[in-house]
Amino acid sequence: MTLWLGTIPVFLLAAAGAFVLMKRRGKSGLTLLVGINAAVMVGALALVVTALNAGPATAATLAVPAATAATTGSGGSALIAAAIAVAGSSIGAAFAVAYTGSAALAAMSERPEIFGRAMVVVGLAEGIAIYGLIIAIILIGKA
Repeated sequence: MTLWLGTIPVFLLAAAGAFVLMKRRGKSGLTLLVGINAAVMVGALALVVTALNAGPATAATLAVPAATAATTGSGGSALIAAAIAVAGSSIGAAFAVAYTGSAALAAMSERPEIFGRAMVVVGLAEGIAIYGLIIAIILIGKA
């Protein structure tokens, strides 16, 4: 837990550096930030691929109970798939709520009596995130 707390100043310094870079350089600073983000993303993907292709740890093979030995097969893949399902559906719901919410507010500013119908449309857009959560629960149950 203290490791994560120790990274907070690093993130704050990176955010301050990005702010200063954007302030001084403008469009070229944005290009530089996109390049840095792409490099970090490639490094993170390489780390994930390395972690997923790694063999079992030697200490874990010494004393593995029989109950956990049967569940170590595809449990990690199911958990990653559940995380992707939740993240993807949440991002999709965020975009849907952003567009439908702004359209609903614009329509309600002209005709306030359509509040109920406008909120139903926004609620339907939020249902996308709930579907992703249900899929994640099913995947975790099978892991």
